[in-house]
Amino acid sequence: MKIALILSGGTGTRLGGPIPKQYIKVGGKPVLLYSLATLAAHPAIDVLWIVAAYEWQGAIVDWIHDAMGAEDGNGERDFAGGWQKFRGFSLPGINRQLSILNGLEEIRKFASGDDYVLVHDGARPMVSASLVTEVFNAAEGHDGTIPVLPVKDTLYFSGEGKQITSLLDRSSIYAGQAPEVFRLGKYYEANRRLLPEEIMKINGSTEPAVMAGMDMVMIPGEEGNFKITTEADLEKFQEIVVRRYGT
Repeated sequence: MKIALILSGGTGTRLGGPIPKQYIKVGGKPVLLYSLATLAAHPAIDVLWIVAAYEWQGAIVDWIHDAMGAEDGNGERDFAGGWQKFRGFSLPGINRQLSILNGLEEIRKFASGDDYVLVHDGARPMVSASLVTEVFNAAEGHDGTIPVLPVKDTLYFSGEGKQITSLLDRSSIYAGQAPEVFRLGKYYEANRRLLPEEIMKINGSTEPAVMAGMDMVMIPGEEGNFKITTEADLEKFQEIVVRRYGT
């Protein structure tokens, strides 16, 4: 079984505004729904599970129902697009990694330790079906996969943040992306071992896997698979939607 765990619990404080960035509507639908639609339609994914605050769960269910299509004469909905894969919600944790752990706790109730879980950000709307295919394919025979991009800029290290201490070899440094794929059982235990304090220091989904010695494979990421963090990111996505869909 392959489960997609979509993180939609962030508050979007860096972007500002009255609502979290993943719920801002672009082209008539919330940012979250773009990546959710790609994952729902992907043939490799069996289950969709979403981390979201309680006050947004009703709206998400409504958006999913709208995406399913109109009811037929028997009161049944058209499940085209794979929306029937949606299974449920988990509540967000204090930080991103605890949100992931909350999701893993629920997923373990119906999945086995050998199943794969794909972790994706609801504010990363441009994920492609081909990248989803590639992260799953690369994970076969390993404990997981992370898509990465090479670092283009010159990198410097500073111990105190005022003077350059040393240069870093950018040819050996990569920027991680989502979606990341993990073997469920091992990844769950890797996160559990960091409780209660170390998990608060985690910034990236793959960090617990690396710290636990899991066999993680890197594959090339995609430049267009960006995360909406700033106002400029949101404007960039809005421009893309207008070019593609004319809305």
